[in-house]
Amino acid sequence: MSGSAPIIASTHPNDGLLRADRFPHILCPGCGIGTVIHCYVDAMAASGLALSDHACVSGIGCSGRAAGYVNVDSYHTTHGRALPFALGIAVYKPGMRVTVISGDGDLAAIGGNHLIHAARRNVDLTVICINNFNYGMTGGQAGPTSPRGSVASTAPEGVHDRPFVLPDLVRAAGASMVSRWTVLHVRQLRDAILRGMQKRGFCFIEALSPCPTNFGRANDLGDGMAEMEVYRERCELADGTPGYDALDIDLTDHTRPILVGDFLDIERTPYQPVGEHTA
Repeated sequence: MSGSAPIIASTHPNDGLLRADRFPHILCPGCGIGTVIHCYVDAMAASGLALSDHACVSGIGCSGRAAGYVNVDSYHTTHGRALPFALGIAVYKPGMRVTVISGDGDLAAIGGNHLIHAARRNVDLTVICINNFNYGMTGGQAGPTSPRGSVASTAPEGVHDRPFVLPDLVRAAGASMVSRWTVLHVRQLRDAILRGMQKRGFCFIEALSPCPTNFGRANDLGDGMAEMEVYRERCELADGTPGYDALDIDLTDHTRPILVGDFLDIERTPYQPVGEHTA
């Protein structure tokens, strides 16, 4: 129509926050990692801080690719070691907002010891754990968050181990902020990341995400949209602080809700090097 605004814009508000030369990305259709990255850069823009005040650190795995797509100082580290690298930045440059984006396998399996001690020390970090319940990059093996009964390439008869419940784990270890959302809850996820950037101490956000290529296909969940429908139907906002076992996820029990929400937000003195402690 003559005189109307163009339907397709030549630029996007987030163009300066992403590395355009890295696109198209390598993520599978239906994967939720791109949604998490979008929420992260939206939170960066809303923080009001210069891009030079942000740093992004990731580990190995599909989620570890996130650091390469964002247009800030970023570090794609070795397997399981994202948190020690990020701790070094946060301690040496305490004015920076350091965010770790990685997966459940990287953060909770080979990196699990670093996870509990970073939470115990209350290091000034925002940690986004993209939890897709398996090792998606290397063939769909069972991981530390794979729900009981779920099928994986290393558990063809179903997983028998009780999985880590990551919000409970870091809450017990000493985190200052703990949230869980899914990639369906884009506004809540973005707001949780922004609060983590604005808060001192160890802030942990679990982002439940589809992995249709490996986890979804092996467990007859359908494509990425079908798993999003599971989240739409079964997610419930937690009322207060959930008790023990309340945050467990069982994808085979369709009567059990998947609890999401902001579970913890307290003030604790963040980690400071010897000689700078003021508490």
